[in-house]
Amino acid sequence: MAETHRLVIDGLRAAVEGKEILQGVDLEIASGEVHAVMGPNGSGKSTLSHVVMGRPGYEVTGGSVSLDGADILSMAPWERAQAGLFLAMQYPVEVPGVSLIDMFDASLAAGDGDGSGVRDRMVAEAERIGFDERFLERQLNVDLSGGEQKRNETLQLGVLRPAIAVLDELDSGLDIDALRLVSRRIEEATNEDGLGVLAITHYDRLLHELRPDHVHILVAGRIVRSGGPDLAAQVELDGYAAFGAADEPADTESAFTPDPSAGPFADPFADPLA
Repeated sequence: MAETHRLVIDGLRAAVEGKEILQGVDLEIASGEVHAVMGPNGSGKSTLSHVVMGRPGYEVTGGSVSLDGADILSMAPWERAQAGLFLAMQYPVEVPGVSLIDMFDASLAAGDGDGSGVRDRMVAEAERIGFDERFLERQLNVDLSGGEQKRNETLQLGVLRPAIAVLDELDSGLDIDALRLVSRRIEEATNEDGLGVLAITHYDRLLHELRPDHVHILVAGRIVRSGGPDLAAQVELDGYAAFGAADEPADTESAFTPDPSAGPFADPFADPLA
């Protein structure tokens, strides 16, 4: 039986350059559960994923985040990953000079994980999601299409087997066939490994394939409604205006802009060893 885990987000508040984006978010995700957070542009969805995973540029002004009782907010991003958190990025990072297998070897070694048979696990995961085996020899995400990068993120999830996965707009860049394969793999992980999922999305396209147990509507930094899968269907019919969302301004969630002069690893969110 898989070990049980619980991610608890309690009253989380966060600001960017003095402007508060998250205004008291409460969520609790347990092993085997799929929670979907939906909301209009600028509502704080990506900010939520970034704050949970420790991206720089965000000031936590209140609340807490814990995984199995451990204070996640006090950890560096790489420590959060070692504790069992995983982020499938909306825009995966290219890492020239680092192969996929090198990344797995380093990740598993850092966490005292079993690195034996990692190549076989990579091949098996690639087959499950229709990821061409030749891409396994590429430098991490280099020269891959957007859809291939999202499959690569899913492959990493399958090999590393985290406790909780945060999926930030996983459906963007995927055609319907790829989305179906990726969603089925994530659902299998919830059943086989007890993976807990926080799926962040703008539309309900993802949720037609990745069936959530709980749906939460995030508007202006607050969860204004929670319910079951039928809540996503209501969004599709009525839009976010039914939940009090006005026309949103330009996106204010991307707080961190790397300094190009600092090289490809300027962002510790992309390189936990920086």
